[in-house]
Amino acid sequence: MAKLINTQKKQERAILVGVITRNQKEEQAEEYLDELSFLALTAGARVMKRFMQRLPYPNPRSYIGEGKLEEIAVFTKENEIDMVIFDDELSPSQIRNIEAKINCKILDRSNLILDIFATRARTAQAKYQVELAQAQYLLPRLTRMWTHLSKQKGGIGMKGPGETEIETDRRALRNKISKLEERLELIDKQSSTRRKQRDDKIRIALVGYTNVGKSTILNLLTKAGVLAENKLFATLDSTVRKVEFENVHFLLTDTIGFIRKLPHQLIECFKSTLDEIRDADILIHVVDVSHQGFEEQIEVVNKTLDEIQARDKPVLMVFNKIDELKEPASDDVFFAQEQTVPYMERLKNTWMAKENAPVLFISAEKKINIDELRKTLVERVKAFKIRK
Repeated sequence: MAKLINTQKKQERAILVGVITRNQKEEQAEEYLDELSFLALTAGARVMKRFMQRLPYPNPRSYIGEGKLEEIAVFTKENEIDMVIFDDELSPSQIRNIEAKINCKILDRSNLILDIFATRARTAQAKYQVELAQAQYLLPRLTRMWTHLSKQKGGIGMKGPGETEIETDRRALRNKISKLEERLELIDKQSSTRRKQRDDKIRIALVGYTNVGKSTILNLLTKAGVLAENKLFATLDSTVRKVEFENVHFLLTDTIGFIRKLPHQLIECFKSTLDEIRDADILIHVVDVSHQGFEEQIEVVNKTLDEIQARDKPVLMVFNKIDELKEPASDDVFFAQEQTVPYMERLKNTWMAKENAPVLFISAEKKINIDELRKTLVERVKAFKIRK
């Protein structure tokens, strides 16, 4: 009888490491690790344990203190851990010092996000963008690949090979970066031409934090059939669809989700994809209102919109996932209001005052208040056409 071979890929075991700084609450640091855990799950890892340390700021030499580093080293050895993931971007020297103590794969948040992007990229443009970001991330970190050479004794004949090898790799990587930039520049010109051909149509772009339901809303309004799943960065490529409600036509675009501590290489490399946001006439800022840190997520999105110079556009705030919304135990934000007023109404009134405009509360999953969303979009498009 033939023996069956198990071809299933082994799930890598990971631990997470974070720092609680002097300007940070412990709950916020835990939330960051929750998100890092979700990123690890999205990448296919199994999180075995978390390590947190309270420090005024991350240790410039090893991110965490020597004692905590030793504790992690012992745990990884005893529990056959495959990788240790740090919640911030590590410098080349930090990675080198950590690897000297911990004998397994060391990743930081940026590296993990880049890895997820690499598996999620579908179009040639997205693949080139991720490849470019990875090359730019790797370039200053090449030296750590050759640390084994530094352990060799010096002397005649021992000074050249390592440095030569590193320089050869650097040159090859720089050439690769240059070629990728050229390819992306060509694709960007083609995309720009396509966008100009759509100049006569009103363009609306869905923006928001990752995993807030933008793709679900696009599918609901257009039947686009875009992948929508409960994982971070399900969408990397912009998807544009024509929409018609009540004889009003416009283009609706789903865009890449934002995230805190997004690697700067990715913002730069995805510039052409983000042009869909810059060139939009109206933005729909989708928010997961059921997430306990939704206000910070709004700030992250607004900050990113500032970075790509797209903050000056008309914005419709759409709070999604109201079916999962739970009133917090301590409602300090609204302490001055009567507790008899429903939590949803208090949220609505607060954000209408903040935005100085109507806000919508919907559930794309349960199709709650979708007619109100369609009606509001029609009104916004008509109003924009009049101003235009």
